Amino acid sequence: MNASPSPQHETHRANPALARFNPLSRVLVHDDFNSGTHGWVELIGNHDEHGDLDTVDDHMRDFRPPQLSSCNFFDVGTHGAMTGTYALKVATRPLTGHTGVAIRRLTMAGRGRVQFETYFTYKAEAASEENQAAHAAGGGKWDANFHPSENQFGALTVATDICDGVRYHCVARYLNTDLDNNPVRRWVYPTVPEPTPREHFEGKLKLPRTADFTAPNPEDWQPFTPEQEFCYNEVPTKVNWHYLRWVIDTSTRTNVELQLNDVVHDMRDVPVPPYDEEYGSLENLLNFYVSVRTHSDVRNFLYLDSVLISVDW
Repeated sequence: MNASPSPQHETHRANPALARFNPLSRVLVHDDFNSGTHGWVELIGNHDEHGDLDTVDDHMRDFRPPQLSSCNFFDVGTHGAMTGTYALKVATRPLTGHTGVAIRRLTMAGRGRVQFETYFTYKAEAASEENQAAHAAGGGKWDANFHPSENQFGALTVATDICDGVRYHCVARYLNTDLDNNPVRRWVYPTVPEPTPREHFEGKLKLPRTADFTAPNPEDWQPFTPEQEFCYNEVPTKVNWHYLRWVIDTSTRTNVELQLNDVVHDMRDVPVPPYDEEYGSLENLLNFYVSVRTHSDVRNFLYLDSVLISVDW
């Protein structure tokens, strides 16, 4: 016989804004982008004590701020979000290797499981000269089902930046295509810590504008799932919302699992590389970021309908 639902569970199910999620015992953040950006901002690198933005690292100067979007397209007009009018849009420039990043800055009041949930969609630019040129260069041919722009979307990433005395990043990336726009359709993780502004300042490395800031060397990414196809739905203006749920554990500094729609991936064996050095002024840091990266001269977009972050502290 099944146990009776808890009062907290019943309250959650009775709230239409929360009922589509499956949170842990305590909701830390519920961001409904119909009411604003809720603290999601552009990730920008560190600058000097004078506020001189020219001292920001080259590859972090142009991540672009997230925007509220009603998902407008040339053929259907205003699509709207999954619920309501606005989604949070993270966009790249039409420049191979360009990345768009949005970050949510929090701190920890405890240790334990942390769960990130969202409904999202992703697209490449619907119509542009760059897109047409990319198709002509080998992006595939339209057959009334497959659309060539599906292979013009590079990657999307969900990640954290955490510090409890040890700094580390839990990261999950959906690699839609490789750097040559060939389909990959797998979840991957970085095997090295993310380069930091202090390392750049100390002259340990120098990254160009379009470097992959999470792990610059493509060989430092490894798959942890078989191929998983998303619902692109034939053309870049048909919007279908995907459910994503990602669990980490800050008490053990580990990944736990990742769910995309009806498929759950066990991440307990996916390593999380820590930094060897300590970083001051970051105690209890709990940041989340999402990013979108293009592998061609075509703008890529990531749309988040809403985000819910919950914990079991």
